[in-house]
Amino acid sequence: MNRIDLAGRTVVVTGGARGIGLAVAERALESGADVVLWDVDGERLQRTTAELSAKHEDRKVSDAVVELTDEASIEAAVQKALAAHGHIDVLVNNAGITGGNGTTWELAPDVWRRVVDVNLIGPYLTCRAVVPHMLKAGYGRIVNVSSIAGKEGNPNASHYSASKAGLIGLTKSLGKELAGKGILVNAVTPAAAKTEIFDSMSQQHIDYMLSKIPMNRFLQPQEAASLILWLSSEDCAFSTGSVFDLSGGRATY
Repeated sequence: MNRIDLAGRTVVVTGGARGIGLAVAERALESGADVVLWDVDGERLQRTTAELSAKHEDRKVSDAVVELTDEASIEAAVQKALAAHGHIDVLVNNAGITGGNGTTWELAPDVWRRVVDVNLIGPYLTCRAVVPHMLKAGYGRIVNVSSIAGKEGNPNASHYSASKAGLIGLTKSLGKELAGKGILVNAVTPAAAKTEIFDSMSQQHIDYMLSKIPMNRFLQPQEAASLILWLSSEDCAFSTGSVFDLSGGRATY
């Protein structure tokens, strides 16, 4: 495992109580950072925070229960993080939902809206709340966890695919807006990782996703964390508004 130096940095991870978010938090702590976990599942969040704090006694781990579609909830979490740590250096927008599977004409409008609200409006709101503090500090790293579905479009998942495509667009726009200000904004587009998010997918859709990966396996959360943490570090110095694939060979552009 390559050493990534995040000593003295504070990393906020949305959806940090499980899956890729938890792997990112673990790797950040191992890299010398303090970590702030945001998640909507308060019970799971409390348990994860306690476990990470016990495992990394030399680091500071804090948390907040956050509803990513609620501006007030996000602002309260930002203020709590600043009070606990003094600064936010890295924001990893990892939280997301799939919304189940169905054809575009079968998916209910309220399901479509909910997926877009969490997967796209949520990262917009977190960036809107955190970026002013990064601008004041003259430094920051933002990593948006999109999906290969946002580049290629998965059938029976138009809501998810569209939300993740939108997140790529947000990354490119914000990256250009902040270029030259010490703040870099990038996205990763993972193929499917076998995490709890699979619980909301049909087996047919899971089999479809695996069939599209030339390496013939799913992504491991720790593999995603490795790339995300590099993008969160000072070693990433000349990439912004960019999209980095984690697709096992699936990506064609």
